[in-house]
Amino acid sequence: MVCALALNRRGIPVTVFEQEPAPVEDQRAASLHPTTLEMLDDLGVTEKIIPLGLVSSAYRFHDRVSYSVVAEFDLDQMRDEFRFPFVLQYEQYKLTASIAAEYANASDFDVRFSHAVTGLTETADGVDVEFISPGGTEHVQASYVIGCDGGRSTVRKLADIEFEGFTYPERFIKIATSFDLGVANPKVAFRNYFSDPNEWCNLFKVQGKRPPGLWRAIMPIKAEETDEAVLDPEAIEQRLQKFFPKIGRYDVEYVNVYAAHQRVAATFRKGRVLLAGDSAHVNNPIGGMGMNGGIHDGINLADKLARVIHGEGADELLDVYSRQRRHAAVKYVQAQTIANKRLMEERDPAVRQTNFDELRHTAENAETAKAYMRRAALADSLRDAAAVT
Repeated sequence: MVCALALNRRGIPVTVFEQEPAPVEDQRAASLHPTTLEMLDDLGVTEKIIPLGLVSSAYRFHDRVSYSVVAEFDLDQMRDEFRFPFVLQYEQYKLTASIAAEYANASDFDVRFSHAVTGLTETADGVDVEFISPGGTEHVQASYVIGCDGGRSTVRKLADIEFEGFTYPERFIKIATSFDLGVANPKVAFRNYFSDPNEWCNLFKVQGKRPPGLWRAIMPIKAEETDEAVLDPEAIEQRLQKFFPKIGRYDVEYVNVYAAHQRVAATFRKGRVLLAGDSAHVNNPIGGMGMNGGIHDGINLADKLARVIHGEGADELLDVYSRQRRHAAVKYVQAQTIANKRLMEERDPAVRQTNFDELRHTAENAETAKAYMRRAALADSLRDAAAVT
C-alpha cells in the first residue's frame, strides 16, 4: 500500500490486487522505525497515525536469568539526526487499512479486494496479468507488476525467481495479552528483548483496539513440540507465567504459531516484474526490521519506477533498485536479525556475560550508543544502499 501510494503521488495510475476480502486484522509487524516514519511523513501519513499508535523512544535488553536490565537505548538521543526520534508502535494491518481508506478511492488508485493473481505473461510493452475475482477469471494489461504478496509470493514464483536462504528448525509462538505488564513490572518498556538460554522472549506493546492495549510476546518453540500441544490454553498460561509471574490467569487475546525464515530473492527485478517487501526478503522478527525494510523497498522502487515511466530515467534504474535493496536486505536486515537471535538464545554462560558486557558498554557511551541505534533503525542500510550503483 505504501509503494502504491508513493507511485500514485508521482502521477502513476495503480491497481492493487489483494486476495483477501478486506485488510486482515492479524498481529503481525507493529514497529515503525524513525527512518520509516520520515518516509511516511513525506507522503503525509506520519502525523495522521502518531495519535493512533504508541510512541516508544526507549527499548531495553533484559537478562531473564538474573531478572536484570542489561542495557537501554533511548532514541531521544538522536534528535539531532532523526526527524522522529522514536519508534511508533502501530500495527501493520492498521497502516494498510488507513492508507486504503483515505487514499485508495480514486480511479487512478484502485484497490480490489478478493482478487488473486494466477498468471503473468510478459508482452512487448507490458505484462498480461491473469487473476481470479468474484466474477471469475479475468485479464488486465499492466506496464509493470510489483509483487508485494508475502513470503510465499505468487508473483515471485510465477517469475521463477529463487528464494535463497534457510528456514529455522524451531518455530515461534506469538501471544497477545490485555494484562498490563508495564504496570506489573516497572523494568519493562514498550519494547523489550529478554535473553534466556532456554527460551528467549521478544515483548512489546501495541494499542490494540481498546485500552489498555495489548502486550505481544514472541517466544521460540522446540522443533519436537506440536501445534496442538503449544496451543493448549494451559501450555500458553505456563509460558506467560514462566516469564511474567502474576496472581491469576492471563487474558489471552490472540495466539499464533508460525515458521521463521531468513531468505532473500536472487533478484528483485526480472523484466517488468519487480519484488518488494516479504516477497523479496523474509527474516526473523527480532528487531522489527521486516515491515520497515519492505517499506524502504517500496519507497525506493516507487521513485525509480516513476522516473522510468515518466521518461526521466533509463530502464536500468530498475536494476539499480534491485541491487540497492538486495544489498540492504543481505548486509543489514538479514545480518542484524540473525545476530539479534544469537544474542537472545546464547547458552554458554561466559559468552552470554561477554555479550552483555559489550552491550552495556555500547549503551553507556554516547557515540557507540548512537552508532548502535543508527544501525538498528536501518539508517546505515539506507546510506550504504544509496551508494550502490
